[in-house]
Amino acid sequence: MQENYVAYYDETGDDGNNTLSSDTFLLTSIYMPMNKWQSNFDILINLRKELKKTYNLHIKEEIHTKYLLCDKDPYRKYNWSKEDKQDILKRITLAICKLDISIVNVMIDKRKIIREDYNVLETALTYNIQRIENDSKGKWNYIIITDKGRMSPMRATARSIRAYNPIHSKYNNNVSNKPIKYLIEDILEKDSKESHFIQVCDFISYFTHLYYKCFVEQKHLPNRITNCIDENFIKVIMNTFKKYGKINLNANKSSNYGIVTYPK
Repeated sequence: MQENYVAYYDETGDDGNNTLSSDTFLLTSIYMPMNKWQSNFDILINLRKELKKTYNLHIKEEIHTKYLLCDKDPYRKYNWSKEDKQDILKRITLAICKLDISIVNVMIDKRKIIREDYNVLETALTYNIQRIENDSKGKWNYIIITDKGRMSPMRATARSIRAYNPIHSKYNNNVSNKPIKYLIEDILEKDSKESHFIQVCDFISYFTHLYYKCFVEQKHLPNRITNCIDENFIKVIMNTFKKYGKINLNANKSSNYGIVTYPK
């Protein structure tokens, strides 16, 4: 009997073809066997119970990583110290490492875009789905669930690459068509407030974004971030994901953390 998987998506940055609001757009996915969904869910619920007991964070309160780091609402009311927030981030990281999941990160560096018609979201989603498709090797089908807000273009992209998915050869200029075969149904949407797994994507995506900012772009962290964490903290989290085998390193073997980056 063929196994089925479920993938969740979230992003960091603006998907507009300009650098006015962000230099980069990062699309993150996590995917898991459906028969592991309940055990993964239980791990996240136990985490939320611990955070409720220790820090009074309500189980239904959405964890939005950027807002937590920057001490924005709704987290300001908790009056957590820097050490409290760091402990929360560590607990979330270790819970994620207990999950039976794989992670794919696709980064679009918008400063490298030359073509005016370059579609940031379509490109990121296409390359992300391709990595999941490659990992399946035809052994399992999968569905995709994403946060609200970009459904129309995401569904259009997924439908399109079912028919035409051009793959460029590594060795010459040849292009072959390898349509996506194992994605079931249209992409589905769910409010991130109602999904612990989309919130996990948000956490991974934001820390991967911070890693890229610090160690690839070699930029300084915003002051509101440095009030909570430093560059070493970011690298420890990324190394922890890698140590526990959560990142699909085959997504990009030339990156220490498997980050797929375009344009080349």
